[in-house]
Amino acid sequence: MKKVWKGFLAATLMAGMLAGCSGGSEGASGDKKGTVKIGGIFDLTGGTGDVGTPYAEGEKAFFESIAGEEINGYKLELIGDDYAYKIPEAQKLYQKLKSKDKVSAILGWGTGDTEALRQQVAADKLPFISASYSENLKNIDESPYNFLAAASYSDQARSVLKWIKDNHTGGTPTVALIYNDTAFGKSPIEDAKNYAQENGIEIVDEQIVDLKTLDATSQLLNMEKKNPDYAIINQTWGATATILKDAKKLGLDTKFIGLNWATGEGLLPIAGDAAEGFIGVVTHAFPYEDLPGMEEIKKFVESKGEKLEDKNQKFIQGWVSAKIMVEGLKLAEDPTSGEGIRSGLEKISNLDLGGLAAPVTFSPDNHAGTNQIRLAEVKNGQFEVFTDYIGY
Repeated sequence: MKKVWKGFLAATLMAGMLAGCSGGSEGASGDKKGTVKIGGIFDLTGGTGDVGTPYAEGEKAFFESIAGEEINGYKLELIGDDYAYKIPEAQKLYQKLKSKDKVSAILGWGTGDTEALRQQVAADKLPFISASYSENLKNIDESPYNFLAAASYSDQARSVLKWIKDNHTGGTPTVALIYNDTAFGKSPIEDAKNYAQENGIEIVDEQIVDLKTLDATSQLLNMEKKNPDYAIINQTWGATATILKDAKKLGLDTKFIGLNWATGEGLLPIAGDAAEGFIGVVTHAFPYEDLPGMEEIKKFVESKGEKLEDKNQKFIQGWVSAKIMVEGLKLAEDPTSGEGIRSGLEKISNLDLGGLAAPVTFSPDNHAGTNQIRLAEVKNGQFEVFTDYIGY
C-alpha cells in the first residue's frame, strides 16, 4: 500500500508540475513580465521517501496556493522530479533543471546530493534552499548560493546536548549516537562529540543503523553494554521506529531523542507504543498546533477538499521552505536571475513565519537562517511540544 501511495503521489506531483511547464519562460497571456521557474529535487521513492514525500507535497501546495499571484510582476511555477535519493540522479536532474527548464533557483533535498552539487550551484549562481541542514553548508565561501532554512543538524545536536546537561540529574550524563552511514546521517556526529567534550557530557557509544533497516537488535545490544542515559538518533521515521521497537523488546532504560527527520507523526503508526516517551527535535510546527501561520495552510488545504488534520509536520516543513524562497523573490530587484534572488534572500530579516518555524534571518555573510529548535515528547500517541524555541 505504501508503494502504491508513493507511486500515486509521484504521478500527481509530476502531472501538476508538467502541466505548469506549458507556459514556458514567456508566461501565459495576462502575465505582465513572464514566468520565473523554480526547480525541485525530490525524494519520493528512495531511502528518505517516507519524509520526502510529504515534504515535496508541501512545497507543491505552497506554489499552488499562490498560483494566481504575481511576484514583482512575474508568475511563479515549480518544476521538479523524483531522484530516489541517488546522487547521480540528482546531478542529472540538476542539469536538466538548469539547462532545459531554465530555472532561476532550486528547492533541493538530501545532504549527499546538496553537498555534491554546491560547487556547481555556486558556479551557476543558482540559489539553493535544501531540506538538508548540514553544517558544511554554512560555509559561505564554499557555498555562496546555499541557504539553510532551519537549524543545522549540528545545531540541533548541540541544543539537545545542552538540554540534556541542563536537565540531567545524578552525575555526568552519558550519551550514545545512532545514525546511518550517509552524508546526512554522519553530518552532525563530529560536532556533537566536540560539543559534548567541551561541556562535560560523555559520548560512550556510536552505532550505525541503515536507513531501511528492519532490525537494529545487534546494534542496540552493543549499545546496552555501555548503558547510556540518552541516545541521540539521526534517522528518518522508518529506522527510528525500528530502533524504538527493538529497544522496547530489549527493555532498555536509555532515553531516546531524535533530530528533526526522526520526528513527526509518520513515526507513530509504525513505532506504536514503543514511541511513548520518545523526545524529538521540532524545527517546524505540527498541523494540530493553534498558530497564526497555520490558517493560510488550512484555508488552502480545505479549498482542495482536503483536511489539515490529514497532513503532517513534513508537509508544513516543505510549505515553509517554499515560502522562504518566495519571500526572497519578493525582495529581489531582479527575481529572474540567481544573483538577484540571492540578494533578495539576503534581505530577509527576522521573517515571521506565524509560528510555523523559528523566525529566519539571512545576510550577505550568513546564510544560516536560525539555530533555534523546540522539543516535543510523545504522550498518549501524539507529539506534545514542551519547550519554547531554544538554542545552545
